[in-house]
Amino acid sequence: MARLRGEGTKARRAWRGAYVRRLVVLDVVAALVAGFVGMVAETGPVTQRFSDAGSLALVLLVLPTLWVGAMLALRAYEERFLWIGSEEFRRVFFASATLLASLGTLSWAFRLELARGFVIVALPLAALFTMGHRLIQRRWVHRQRENGQFQQTAIVVGHRGGVQALHAQINREAYHGYRVIGCCVPDDHRGDVTATFDGLPVLGALDQVVDVVKQYQVDTVAVLPSPELDGPALRQLGWDLETTEAELLLAPAVTEVAGPRVRIRPIAGLPLMHVERPEFRGVRRLLKTTFDKTAASFGILLIAPLLIGLALAVKLTSRGPVFYMHERIGLGGKAFKVYKFRSMVPDADKIVDALFEQSNEGNDVQFKMKRDPRVTRIGAIMRRYSLDELPQLFNVLNGTMSLVGPRPHVTREVEQYGFDMRRRLLVKPGITGLWQVSGRSDLSWDDSVRIDVRYVENWTLTFDLMILWKTFGAVVRGSGAY
Repeated sequence: MARLRGEGTKARRAWRGAYVRRLVVLDVVAALVAGFVGMVAETGPVTQRFSDAGSLALVLLVLPTLWVGAMLALRAYEERFLWIGSEEFRRVFFASATLLASLGTLSWAFRLELARGFVIVALPLAALFTMGHRLIQRRWVHRQRENGQFQQTAIVVGHRGGVQALHAQINREAYHGYRVIGCCVPDDHRGDVTATFDGLPVLGALDQVVDVVKQYQVDTVAVLPSPELDGPALRQLGWDLETTEAELLLAPAVTEVAGPRVRIRPIAGLPLMHVERPEFRGVRRLLKTTFDKTAASFGILLIAPLLIGLALAVKLTSRGPVFYMHERIGLGGKAFKVYKFRSMVPDADKIVDALFEQSNEGNDVQFKMKRDPRVTRIGAIMRRYSLDELPQLFNVLNGTMSLVGPRPHVTREVEQYGFDMRRRLLVKPGITGLWQVSGRSDLSWDDSVRIDVRYVENWTLTFDLMILWKTFGAVVRGSGAY
């Protein structure tokens, strides 16, 4: 019983409140530092600027007050926007832009003598410093949660299949801070009250959720789609949970569709979920292609010495060609040649079937071996840090690949695709993608399907930039690469 109880609502609120207060203090510090840098950037002697009482007041009092006020107005301190996702940083950015536009408008309307250079330098710097310290704070919370701290208890409500899938997903991403202590399933699935399912205690039936929440001091109730919990029943559950401190989370039926494609629209007096079509062509696709080719061109020029050094290392340490070209399946199911530095002995493809029968440490479809005897010494180093894939920048230039996208699969793997996995052929394969920042070769085939479909359904240029940023950390750690 004690194990099933969480930290308690008061303890949860205590650390969250302390976290928000720390954000406010650090935001003030960020505004102060940015203000002093803006003062230094202004023309004229530095000592003269700081000896001016009005300038000091602007830096020490007005700017931090305006900055924190803008954060409050844009709701950048609300807990639902913290810790997870990009919404927190988007609100900080818009707070900076709004404050800059407001000061500019007031200066023009009332002919105020504001130091334009100071404002133009200080506010963007304040946004940069604020995003930086918030990212550091977020990473700290994620590490604490992965170590079992700062968690909130949760129960999963629904049928067995959905409960098992959601439980596995929550366990994979422990940094979200949910600890599932049990589940509530329909009566015909329960058995006796002490039964367990998927390693979770079955705490009650679907009509006993509120009692379970009160008994075990549950912080979060995650409800999966089920016929028993239709509109009226779900509404009643929401009302009943208002007598507790628990949050109610609803898992939509289209779980891989999220973000900008989903809107709540009032239709015929009802709030209905509108799911926009995924955008596979048009202006945004043209923008992605332009960004890909521009970034790839600059990338090749920037790392040209590294490419030459790796090519020499491959050539001097083993016999055979420098580059390895292999047929993969890309956009629309069309075959293309993917470029890589050769990391294996020559004719490695000829013995893959024998090794597949020997040991497959990848998944049910893809072959992987952690100590593959075909890999050369320099190849092992390149594969650990994905250096062997750098020539794929030339694939981006010739239009067969993108910087970010699903992993390019071979024909044998594509032939085993299910209906949902064929969605990945609607976009170009990528040098990196969600698979790169989610476990790489350690992923199961089902996990690979899930994250690839998620990317295809929800891609945006901002999403691509986030994946590119996270790729650097995944590559440096070298986890899941072999």
